[in-house]
Amino acid sequence: MGACCTCQRVRHFDHHGNYRHHYINGDDKEDNVIVEDDHGVLGKGDFGANIRLHGYSKFVSMYSQQGKKGINQDAMTVWENFGGEKGAFFCGVFDGHGPSGHKVARYVRDLLPSKISSSLKECNIDEDEIIRNTENGEEYDQNYPLFDAWKAAYLKSFKEMDEQLEREPSIKSYSSGTTAVTLFKQGEHLFIGNLGDSRAIICTRDEKNQLVSQQLTVDLKPHLPNEYERIKSCKGRVMAMEQEPNVYRVWMPDEDCPGLAMARAFGDFCLKDYGLISVPEVYYRKLTESDEFVVLATDGVWDVLSNDEVIRIVATTRKRSMAARTLVECAVRAWKYKYPRAKIDDCGVVCLFFKRQKPLLTKSMSEVTQLSFNYAELNADDQNYPDNTKTDDGLDTLLNYQVKEKDDQEIAREVKDGLDNDNNNNNKNSSTEHLHYRGQQRRSAMKFVYPEDHQ
Repeated sequence: MGACCTCQRVRHFDHHGNYRHHYINGDDKEDNVIVEDDHGVLGKGDFGANIRLHGYSKFVSMYSQQGKKGINQDAMTVWENFGGEKGAFFCGVFDGHGPSGHKVARYVRDLLPSKISSSLKECNIDEDEIIRNTENGEEYDQNYPLFDAWKAAYLKSFKEMDEQLEREPSIKSYSSGTTAVTLFKQGEHLFIGNLGDSRAIICTRDEKNQLVSQQLTVDLKPHLPNEYERIKSCKGRVMAMEQEPNVYRVWMPDEDCPGLAMARAFGDFCLKDYGLISVPEVYYRKLTESDEFVVLATDGVWDVLSNDEVIRIVATTRKRSMAARTLVECAVRAWKYKYPRAKIDDCGVVCLFFKRQKPLLTKSMSEVTQLSFNYAELNADDQNYPDNTKTDDGLDTLLNYQVKEKDDQEIAREVKDGLDNDNNNNNKNSSTEHLHYRGQQRRSAMKFVYPEDHQ
């Protein structure tokens, strides 16, 4: 049951990081701080859901680790018994970017689940009819009766979330934003909503009973045909810098900023008139006995580990509670080996298991730590990366760079000579030099690669 009309409950974090509930009833006020327990439970959400921001439970493992670029801009949440439904889960992973990206990610993390929960409760669904159809053996995919209702609830919630973020005076979101990869599990039904380039995958078994990975979401990058056409039609520009030709970014029509490496996000309102949107891609999957678990993670993991590597690491971790942490630690080691001169990205992971724990694979822990780290194989793959790629993962928003008015020849020389020194000299959000002429908005001498060049 929701709160009555005379009782309002507001949830937020205090300056100690504790989850604080305010109960306001007339003139009486109670301030109740709920301190985290060892497993990361922070208190109750809407309709009695248990909120978890880190830690583990019987079916959940969560872990996040700060990279080498500054404050950790990854955030995550799990709501157990979501919407008051026993056994229902909501999971979300959010990857912030820009100067206030950490604030945007946490703000969305704290408010979006509540909006989705309320929107789902407002759906008019004939559950008895759905149960009868399911018992009759009818197969559903995107035509599952709840799909349209759940999709509408998600689209409504994401729209309201972005609008509320824009109005929030305490967060500067004009050039900061966050991705969001979320899932809602109810019984055998899995519904996924994705915004940006974080990713969700599922571990399932093939016809030979071998564990295999299946990607549940699409990394919404600017160079994808549909994303590119939308941005282009809104006068935005999609280009990759010559120094990182495989990283396409979104730029304003007349200025070489902000250089956002995704096509959809919460926030980043400087680009919302130029093709960037906050409309999620939504997907439905009916779970079967072959499905084992799902992994949601930020791009700090996917930049260095493949989908198959991720499921093997998770499946071979002896303690389910350590699955997310083990995966992050493996990703960090992969960063250090693949990109020794790079600033390691933040890594955030949520693992949701569908069954009670039992051995999936029989690798020992020592073997787990070596999974995905066949150095000879990695070294061979690493030769395919240009040298400058190792100095930066290329996925930051390019913001807040000091620009000096110099002649084009000198600028071009500095762009060429300065890249190798960025890691030592640049304390900004990205180590890639960004040239942004102010005043008359002259274009920089930086060379760009367009998507058409690779077609």
